[in-house]
Formats: sequence, C-alpha cells, structure tokens
Amino acid sequence: MSESNEPTREDVDRMPGGVMLEFGSASCPHCQAIQDDLKSLKNEYPTVRHIPVEDGPGRPLGRSFRVKLWPTLVFLRDGKPVSQLVRPTGTELTERYAELSSAVAAGRAAGA
Repeated sequence: MSESNEPTREDVDRMPGGVMLEFGSASCPHCQAIQDDLKSLKNEYPTVRHIPVEDGPGRPLGRSFRVKLWPTLVFLRDGKPVSQLVRPTGTELTERYAELSSAVAAGRAAGA
C-alpha cells in the first residue's frame, strides 16, 4: 500500500477474495447515512474485506474506477470489479454483499 494507507490500483488488482471499496468522504451526508448498514453487513459477511477510501479531486484510485458521486461502492472478486453501486439503498447493499460472499465461497469450494 502507499504511504497514505490508501491502496494503489495495482494493490487492489492483486487482492484475493471478495473486497468492497467504499469511496466517500467523512463530510458526505450520503456516506454517513449508510454507515449503520455497512457495519451490519461487515459483521454478517466477514469474508468480504471492506476498505474505506477517503476520496476527493485528483485521487488516483477513485478516478481509476470513475467515481463521481459519494458513496460509490466497488465490489471486487480476486481483484476484478464485479459490480459498482452509487448512493446505494440498504436492499442493494445487502444483495451485493450476499452475491459477492456466495461467489467467493463457491470459488473456494471449487478450488479456484
């Protein structure tokens, strides 16, 4: 990881398993509004690694995923994006976490 503790795109592309990148800002009310849902989902789906990324103008990781609005959540499996949500609802969050967790578990069971 870079010195700022923000992973580089190369770091992200090499991450194994299920990962969810949360792009946002501490001052963003939309980001704050989903924190309770995210906390519950992190506990319910511990196989999905959650990485919060403080985003802003000129931040290379966010730009590499074409982040324009906060929060933007990028779900990855073995470093490859599988879905992206912008300002998600609780239902959307739950569905994506469940899908990614199931895909990761199926991959492990198959030896992938």
